[in-house]
Amino acid sequence: MTPDFDSLLRIGWMAKAMSRRPRATPLAFGMRSVARGIPPRLPSGASPLPAHLLRSTASLLLVFSVVHSSPSGLHAGQQERTFRPLRSLGAGSELTAAVSLGDVNGDGALDAVVANGRHWPGQNRVYFGDGRGAFTLARPLGDEQAGSYAASLADLDGDGDLDVAVGNDRTRNLVFLNDGSGRFVPGTTFGTPAPTRSLTLADLDGDGRTDVLVVNRGRGNFVFAGDGSGAFGSGAPFGTGDDSTIDVVAADLDLDGDPDLVLANRDGGANAIHWNDSGNFERTTGFGTGSDETRGVAVGDLDGDGRPDIVAVNIGERNAVHFGDRAGEFGRSLTFGREDDRSYAVRLADLDGDGDPDIVVANAGARNAVYSNRREKGVDVGWAGRAGSGEAASDAGRHGPVLDELRFGCEDCATYGLAIGDLNGDGFPEIVTANSGAPNGVFANVGAGR
Repeated sequence: MTPDFDSLLRIGWMAKAMSRRPRATPLAFGMRSVARGIPPRLPSGASPLPAHLLRSTASLLLVFSVVHSSPSGLHAGQQERTFRPLRSLGAGSELTAAVSLGDVNGDGALDAVVANGRHWPGQNRVYFGDGRGAFTLARPLGDEQAGSYAASLADLDGDGDLDVAVGNDRTRNLVFLNDGSGRFVPGTTFGTPAPTRSLTLADLDGDGRTDVLVVNRGRGNFVFAGDGSGAFGSGAPFGTGDDSTIDVVAADLDLDGDPDLVLANRDGGANAIHWNDSGNFERTTGFGTGSDETRGVAVGDLDGDGRPDIVAVNIGERNAVHFGDRAGEFGRSLTFGREDDRSYAVRLADLDGDGDPDIVVANAGARNAVYSNRREKGVDVGWAGRAGSGEAASDAGRHGPVLDELRFGCEDCATYGLAIGDLNGDGFPEIVTANSGAPNGVFANVGAGR
């Protein structure tokens, strides 16, 4: 019963976990939480999307372009992949803000939990995977409908299965406890009504219990310490109190063994790192331009130097990779994507089996994008350069990623969330998109030519 792999990225920097997993053990890369003591698992695909999700002229088979450093066009371990649209997650269009993947009923297959409503009351749902890429059963999550922005998975009560923490807009946040079979009963509430935009689940104080970070737009952000039973104590504030925080990653940026906090702030606020000094997060540094309209962040080793990097996706400017150095600074950057994209979420996963993290970006009003990470020795890439159309700039022989862009999904969907995992157990993760006003999409990761 494991959460998806992105949850592990958010608990701490785990770039080493991006290497290929055995095909018998599915992995999932797309939540903001982790189940204690349980290794991750991967998910796969579903079945054909409705026609309106395929309005672009692109083929149903989206070829994932890869490296050209060997006679076959692929470098060591890399495989050419395609992303095939499958049947949508659910039959209709809802206002979905987020999706998480994890095995909630213990059958070895990844399931999906979606947060619906955003600003308006909506019904959250659990979809059960069959291990072959389809979701064949669904149940409502709770009786109440709220404007939900987050539904994150972790073992909150220490019984070995995945529970759900739900973050709501201007109403109470809720815990749903799993009975082990994928049936959820309401648990405690946490926090006070606020414009909550995301939740991050992580053990921040090293006591072996999952804590929850609640980020609110234009209000104070809070950390609620878990007591191991599925309940949380009173919240401790972090941030300035008037941040417009939209996303947080918990990751060990300075490699000292405890998770630091990476904040994505909107409304012109500076993005910030809150360093973990024995559980105190008062020491901060910034990253980015200081006035980015950032909507999502992810952490992983993009350039293979053994140090974590930050990926930030933005509105009104190109997205960026901020590279970490030995001093714990993130001054060097590589921009990618298009200036007119409105990017709302980002996930990292090894999509092509070459051992390094690729980037998946969710866009609103434009197709979503995969950026294949080419990390070849001898290639100098643009620490202050651009990527996204195959180009890369060089700077003093520095080694870093070349990012090749592939667009997928519909032209006019508004995708606000992503989850990535191996839904069919073949060792290659699929992409699940959380769409507002359109059916949620599932894209199978298959070999080229299939």
